[in-house]
Amino acid sequence: MIHLSKGGAYLVNGTQIVEDGPKAAEELKALCGKEVSRSEAIQQTISYGILESHNTSDNMEKLKIRFDKLTSHDITFVGIIQTARASGLERFPMPYVLTNCHNSLCAVGGTINEDDHMFGLSCAKRYGGVYVPPHQAVIHQYAREMLAGGGRMILGSDSHTRYGALGTMAMGEGGPELVKQLLNQTYDINRPEVVAVYLTGEPGHGVGPQDVALSIIGAVFDCGYVNNKVMEFVGPGVHKLSADFRIGVDVMTTETTCLSSIWETDDTIREFYEIHGRKEEFAELAPGSVAYYDGVVRVELDQIKPMIAMPFHPSNTYTIDELNGNLDDILEDVEKRARVSLGDTVAYSLKDKVRNGRFCVDQGIIAGCAGGGFENICAAADILRGASIGDGGFTLSVYPASMPIYMELIKNGCAASLLETGAVIKTAFCGPCFGAGDTPANNAFSIRHSTRNFPNREGSKLQSGQIASVALMDARSIAATAANRGVLTSAAEFDGEIRRYTYYFDSNIYKNRVFDSKGVADPKTEIQMGPNIKDWPEMTALPENLLLRVAAKILDPVTTTDELIPSGETSSYRSNPLGLAEFTLSRKAPEYVSRAKDIQRAQKAVMEGRCPLEEKPELKEVMEAVHTRFPQAGKGNIGFGSTIFAVKPGDGSAREQAASCQKVLGGWANIANEYATKRYRSNLINWGMLPLLIEEGELPFEEMDYIFLPDIRRAVEKAGGEVEAWVVKDGGLHGFRLRLGEMTEEEKQIILKGCLINYNRI
Repeated sequence: MIHLSKGGAYLVNGTQIVEDGPKAAEELKALCGKEVSRSEAIQQTISYGILESHNTSDNMEKLKIRFDKLTSHDITFVGIIQTARASGLERFPMPYVLTNCHNSLCAVGGTINEDDHMFGLSCAKRYGGVYVPPHQAVIHQYAREMLAGGGRMILGSDSHTRYGALGTMAMGEGGPELVKQLLNQTYDINRPEVVAVYLTGEPGHGVGPQDVALSIIGAVFDCGYVNNKVMEFVGPGVHKLSADFRIGVDVMTTETTCLSSIWETDDTIREFYEIHGRKEEFAELAPGSVAYYDGVVRVELDQIKPMIAMPFHPSNTYTIDELNGNLDDILEDVEKRARVSLGDTVAYSLKDKVRNGRFCVDQGIIAGCAGGGFENICAAADILRGASIGDGGFTLSVYPASMPIYMELIKNGCAASLLETGAVIKTAFCGPCFGAGDTPANNAFSIRHSTRNFPNREGSKLQSGQIASVALMDARSIAATAANRGVLTSAAEFDGEIRRYTYYFDSNIYKNRVFDSKGVADPKTEIQMGPNIKDWPEMTALPENLLLRVAAKILDPVTTTDELIPSGETSSYRSNPLGLAEFTLSRKAPEYVSRAKDIQRAQKAVMEGRCPLEEKPELKEVMEAVHTRFPQAGKGNIGFGSTIFAVKPGDGSAREQAASCQKVLGGWANIANEYATKRYRSNLINWGMLPLLIEEGELPFEEMDYIFLPDIRRAVEKAGGEVEAWVVKDGGLHGFRLRLGEMTEEEKQIILKGCLINYNRI
């Protein structure tokens, strides 16, 4: 079904794989009639060509990328624009689309969400952008319909910024990376490795894009096979898939922790652009005659079965048949895994969902950038046609990804077929994906064609004793389960026809409602502010020495950005840095905020010219221990703050607030065995935080211990080597080593100056 190569490989004429090794040169010469060098073959991937055309440096190993377009939603664009404004923004230098698909609902939190929307509209007018009002389209569907282009690059402030199926290399990053683009700076990375995803065969009956995506995620996530690499989809199986199917697989590549994705394109994608009235944006993309890849994921599409990703991660995958056939064992394993994430804060059980030998679920959701596509919803309508979801506790909600899709579902009758069953159709909204819509009951189990199923992602609150959980499935199997009134059912059991519907895109909805400046800025437009929209607090430069208190220690194998700063109801505070910071680690380490604030008092005293030891008398004993080895550390050359340790933090969302919330509470660093994603490490750097590394198994400190980092400025200036560190314990110092890892010159300067805002101001 899914096979991973042990090393690199060559793809010859798009169809034949030659694995790298002692005999590779001989095989290649026999196939090509000439010798082929690896360096030449590396340049024959689709990825290399796109990256080269967007690289502004003269070095393809050290890339400085300028993107073609930017896109953000209403949880992120306020902070991005506020940061850019503080750094001298005068106009958007490239097309920048502001969508409103996350904080779309304005019933909770007073005027907060709509204030953010009006801020976005006024900024689109003032700086020359595009504004998509609430309920018109989710961010990624609008980008597919109106922004993507063959050979283009798009940067978005949402982790699921993936348009590779349309020939667009797109990346999801934290807001500061978009700020850099708005200020005519670059996205700086080492040239990423490229992994071929080689597709063969054709999906079977009842198999949808989420099934293929979950199969791939389950195979590659734990081993980090594609971590921070580009996934390049090639092979004869690509051409057996519709555009919607490819898009549905592509958007889920984020959950593999890859950097980006790209697909070879064909007439199917040409037709997609023609349907959307943008045929000039199509470009035929394919690897060269001999292309070298750093790995190969072979996917036999005809062997994929309907899948389910059980709580609490998209990689916790099984076939639905496997789950139904081994309920006791699998549910026991999931409960054990859950205890790692949830601890003993709530009672969690799945076995009570088994009734008469079948697993029963409470809710189905088909929504967002993954599930809300035209074909997914049409397939669900076919499977449910003439059925009833019943009058019990099971519910089904469907969210088309854009108004044009919604309108076509009305015209072709699929909407009526769904509504007749008792399902509810709602407007384009990302809420069910991040915990702001359709929160199930306590202890309920929801199956969703959405992107993530992290703990509390559906909106439950551990701190209030509430727990529900989500499994990811394809819309087809969700519909089959709904037709069976909540009894978990594979779509392969549906023996009816799932038809192919023709899609007609009507752009009049956007023409009548979306504001498009056409790139023309109007500096006379006054920016509309709301009382919750706050400026970033003052942040100081990195001092010569640091004294950090360990405010949280997280030993889970992976820590998601949802756990660092929760989603859901907290989203309304994303325009208020200090207000949002109150929720930092609230579901994982609720004592973190008070601990961070406590040591932050010492730093505030320094900033105000007062003695930090008077503010926090306990520091006197700590500093006495420091002075036994470093007598020079003191007034004018030392900073105080907090740090956290997590084994592998940063999986999931691109949200910069996972880092910025720590920063505004006085955080100076993270310490980790590794960082789950490049984007989280970049967020730390852009907020002036040290992305420190420690070897696995070496943990010489506990929560509430103090760590002294002497000459930390000098360590940053020569980043890449070791960082000297000392634990203050029992009146003495105990040394250990940390690492910073490779950083660009710009990244070093950002940390030295305290954050990206300071870097651009000074």
